[in-house]
Amino acid sequence: MTQLVLASASPARLAVLRAAGVLPVVRVSGVDEDKIAGELGPGAAPQKVVTVLAEAKAAEIVPGLAADGLTDVVVVGCDSMLLIDGELHGKPGSVEVARRRWAAMAGRSATLLTGHCVMRVIEGQIVRVASDHSATVVHFANPSTDDLEAYLATGEPLQVAGAFTLDSLGGWFVEKIEGDPSSVIGIGLPLVRTLLERVGVSVSDLWRTQSVF
Repeated sequence: MTQLVLASASPARLAVLRAAGVLPVVRVSGVDEDKIAGELGPGAAPQKVVTVLAEAKAAEIVPGLAADGLTDVVVVGCDSMLLIDGELHGKPGSVEVARRRWAAMAGRSATLLTGHCVMRVIEGQIVRVASDHSATVVHFANPSTDDLEAYLATGEPLQVAGAFTLDSLGGWFVEKIEGDPSSVIGIGLPLVRTLLERVGVSVSDLWRTQSVF
């Protein structure tokens, strides 16, 4: 029976899937995101960038699946970036960069883009692929200097797209969103359901094979 494999180390994505009734197999992709984005060129549409990255992450783990006994699977790859002032921002990686990001987005709105790719893999071979992106507008609060510095000190915003979370500490500083909340967390359930259907798998199939309830 078909199993879902999540090509991501993100605990937030795993938590979303678990809360939605599915316990996926986790395989961490090691693609060079900066290299792939660079190869697309500076003129690439932001939506294409996140979608191509999601596709690359999903494809990267496929060769090792059969050896692990995973012979009938759907692999889900995702990539999230924040679009503000026409520029894409991923994980800041340092307090200094995260502080600059918040200086640019505090009290403003930006669009969180998440690329999604679903690959149906049988006996190590990719037989069907479906990919797309979601876009959700995020309205940010204007945190006080003390609050922002305390948030940066936690380390959370350094390793998440756009230097914020919706489902954890960063949620204090998000006024509202327009779009799919799960997509902002990192994996959009409505879009993934649609992509699963395109490759011939339903949510109920996954509930039967990897249910957490």
